[in-house]
Amino acid sequence: MAYNLLKGKRGIIFGALDENSIAWQVALKAKEEGAKFVLSNSPIALRKKDIFELAKTTESQVIAADVTEVSELEDLFEESMKILGGQIDFVLHSVGMSPNVRKNIPYPELDYDYLMKTLDVSAISLHKVLSVAKKMDAISEWGSVVTLSYIASQRVFSSYSDMSQAKAMLESIVRQFGYHYGISKKVRINAVSQSPTKTTAGTGVSGFNAFYNYADAMSPLGNADASSCSDVCVFLFSDLSRMITMQTIYNDGGFSMMGISNKLIQQYIDCGCGE
Repeated sequence: MAYNLLKGKRGIIFGALDENSIAWQVALKAKEEGAKFVLSNSPIALRKKDIFELAKTTESQVIAADVTEVSELEDLFEESMKILGGQIDFVLHSVGMSPNVRKNIPYPELDYDYLMKTLDVSAISLHKVLSVAKKMDAISEWGSVVTLSYIASQRVFSSYSDMSQAKAMLESIVRQFGYHYGISKKVRINAVSQSPTKTTAGTGVSGFNAFYNYADAMSPLGNADASSCSDVCVFLFSDLSRMITMQTIYNDGGFSMMGISNKLIQQYIDCGCGE
């Protein structure tokens, strides 16, 4: 059911790769709630071409931009405001990538050039997006920026590697820039810390299925899916959340508050490990 929560609002959505992407689901939900927006991804990601199907469905335009390049972000904001007819009301930053993870490099042996790439793409890019927007006065007063995080920013997930550092930095940028943008323009910045989600990027992490099932067994409500995450993002874009900023909001079925669950204990016993 739609409530017109975003009627008349203009946005930019980064990171919709295919129908498994959280950003893809956010775009569908934002359209349903009355928003108009531009879709953006890197030139390499656009080669997959799925995003153009999403653009057709949501009546949106696609603009290629490398989120690590300030000049391309400047062009993106300028062109988006022309297309949409005014300042941007909401931004989704759904971007993350680690060459160390992709190449299965053990954490104690990280390639440091790859680490810098991980941080630049997965975290510093948010700072660049916000800095460019602020300098250009591209985001409207009381606008909203949402990025996607994971609880590995706070806890050790052995195969998540240097993405843990990226997510920790990302959440720090949310807090720090949230203060400055809030003071100057009342722009809100928040992160959604999402359950393990079967996206193209997520399933590339070694052992993903194991910790997906572990999180599902641990969480009282089970894992939150991409559609659930899109509901939270749309809420944060909307005026209903106008006094929420600098927060990391856990959309994880309760996982972040758990130590161990009866279901997990029983599974441990059933496999012959518990008694």
